[in-house]
Amino acid sequence: MLINFKKFSSIKIGNEVEVEVIDKIKKSEKFIIGKANNLLISNNPPPLAILSKKFNYIKIEDSKLHIGAMTPNGKVVSFAKKHNLANLEFLSHLPGSIGGAIKMNAGLKEYEIFNNLWGIKTEDGIIKKEDIDFGYRYSKIDGIIFEGIFEMKEGFSYERLELLKSMRKNQPKLPSAGSCFKNPKGDFAGRLIEAVGYKGKKIGGVGFSEVHANFLVNHGEGTFDDAVKIIDEVKAKVYEKFEIELEEEIIII
Repeated sequence: MLINFKKFSSIKIGNEVEVEVIDKIKKSEKFIIGKANNLLISNNPPPLAILSKKFNYIKIEDSKLHIGAMTPNGKVVSFAKKHNLANLEFLSHLPGSIGGAIKMNAGLKEYEIFNNLWGIKTEDGIIKKEDIDFGYRYSKIDGIIFEGIFEMKEGFSYERLELLKSMRKNQPKLPSAGSCFKNPKGDFAGRLIEAVGYKGKKIGGVGFSEVHANFLVNHGEGTFDDAVKIIDEVKAKVYEKFEIELEEEIIII
């Protein structure tokens, strides 16, 4: 399958690349791109693969919620609302799919996907949450995530849904790969970026948003080289001023 990442990725950067479509549970050494919402794809990436639509599903089995890795996060919220299920409201307005959300332990503030995760299905079978090494915006999962399995609890919260929607209102409208850096312990990446004068600054067509400093955005015709250059620059400036090493949340391939 030929994918044009300038159209497919959320930051609208990249070339046309041949990507393998995986339609059955199997091993693969290729990098799984998901819906490419937090990816920055180089001009010469390693071998890539994507799961087929076969892994876009939601079903209830054995009092657990089984969600295919390619299921859009918005679809999960709609299902939770319809079936009065709690603890998935934070996925509203979070781009991407469940597989990617699990891989990076996506979330907002104290809400993150591992809070409600029971386990995952990979090519090696079911792996329970307690056997996975995970933390803030991080999980160490060997193999491909084909399915997420979640605890079920009644009580969809419309109040929580509205709160989380309002918290996301400060996100920029330009093409973006989401938060560029993880928040350092006890601080905020956006504050540090702004403190070194990089809020709103751009190199070529890529820059840090004037709306939210930690969002790397494409102003149009931005390139991979533009993005990497400004990421490296701001990391150096923040370390020089604060002796804090910013760690990318965006995945550079």
